[in-house]
Amino acid sequence: MTNLLYDAFFAPLKGRDRAFLILPDGSEISGTAFLDMVHRVANALVAAGVRPGDRIAVQINKSPMALAIYGGAVAAGAIFLPLNTAYTAAEIDYFVGNATPKLVLADGARAEALAPVAQAQGAVLMVVNADGSGSFADLVAAQSDSFAAVARGPEDLAAFLYTSGTTGRSKGAMLTHQNLLSNAEVLTAEWQFTDKDVLLHALPIFHTHGLFVATNISLLAGGAMIFLPGLNMDDMIRLMPRATSMMGVPTFYTRLLDDPRFTADLTAHMRLFVSGSAPLLTETHVQFEERTGHRILERYGMTETNMNTSNPYAGDRRAGTVGLPLPGVEVVVTDPTTGDALPQGEVGMIEVRGPNVFKGYWQMPEKTREELRDTGFFITGDLGQFDADGYLSIVGRQKDLIITGGFNVYPKEVELILDDQPGVLESAVVGVPHPDFGEAVLGVIVAEPGQSPDLAAIDAVLRESLARFKQPKALELVEMLPRNTMGKVQKNELRAIFGDKFAS
Repeated sequence: MTNLLYDAFFAPLKGRDRAFLILPDGSEISGTAFLDMVHRVANALVAAGVRPGDRIAVQINKSPMALAIYGGAVAAGAIFLPLNTAYTAAEIDYFVGNATPKLVLADGARAEALAPVAQAQGAVLMVVNADGSGSFADLVAAQSDSFAAVARGPEDLAAFLYTSGTTGRSKGAMLTHQNLLSNAEVLTAEWQFTDKDVLLHALPIFHTHGLFVATNISLLAGGAMIFLPGLNMDDMIRLMPRATSMMGVPTFYTRLLDDPRFTADLTAHMRLFVSGSAPLLTETHVQFEERTGHRILERYGMTETNMNTSNPYAGDRRAGTVGLPLPGVEVVVTDPTTGDALPQGEVGMIEVRGPNVFKGYWQMPEKTREELRDTGFFITGDLGQFDADGYLSIVGRQKDLIITGGFNVYPKEVELILDDQPGVLESAVVGVPHPDFGEAVLGVIVAEPGQSPDLAAIDAVLRESLARFKQPKALELVEMLPRNTMGKVQKNELRAIFGDKFAS
């Protein structure tokens, strides 16, 4: 009997004496040692009453043990549910109530707040601290390092990931063994990862990017990871000479560019820099290439689909685009009303079909039917367009589309002009209530350090560049844009902050 993900990702670590994880202090965990940890975790899960198909909710800090719990869940045939470490107990209550996990693993600092949450849902709560202490860590230490992986096939569930829930209840995307393995296989090949690669890993592992892209690729390729608990510039700069590749969100790259220690010499040996989870400004692309000679590879994925498109490893990496559909993944742009495919160059809804697309939303059959067509295409909610060479550009989320006086305004078109103005670091354009137009276009601007953008001059440029209905009714200057942990701008928060801007 086989276990699809265990056999592909974890079984090959057996007998591997070279490093799999390189820690900030320079110590290493070999492949064999990590596999032993995975087996002990799997035995501990069974001892805690977890059976195949049970859910395990995990809200713990990033550590080798945290990663081994993912491997142990795979081996034991359980469904892994990682949760953002920033979530409050009230937010966790919803996830635990919806997913009904058998076991909740939490950092000791959160255990008291989560105890009533777990108790109310009939789940067992155990503690795992980043330093290796805690009740579950003790249980793991007492187990055997031998474990026979539970049989699991392509359609068996491997993980739940909950969407951000900015427009309603968070939805639990059900991801299968085949979903995760197919995407890791394609990305490993497309980005040319091998067992010689050492990935600089500073991403969180409660999200697709850090866990199902970065980690799964490293496991499948047989490479190693410099495993950092988070974004720390001193660690990033100090350890980059040991790496061959790096994955990050745009914030990683802007922070590196702000550091004078980040030079062409420091990156001369690097093979690949990948960015995702939020749009990368064209300016960042240009500055990065000018500083290092490297061109960042940007790609496009989602909680429900993992990765869908990528700029090419060997080929033209185009700033402002997310590249071409990955092999085996179909991407179409459709009319949001009719669902009919649109010609190249027209803006419409991005839909995706392939072995990477999730199975549906946990306990939400209506939502699943709304967003997952009978044909297998997933309606992403993202608006985009293809250029003449097949490169996809993301225009924005459908929910961010502004309808003002009956006309559609795509925020990205306005943001590109704002971002290009003197003294502007970045911008966000949102629609807010307006007594005459229904919605008004509002531009929110962040200044470059030490700069004071001339809002009147910017307004004049907008009037020359855009049709009147697209022009912002006002420009607001803020210190920073609200973002989630993966760097995405939270436009719902901007709409709330400025919602009464035009109130009569």
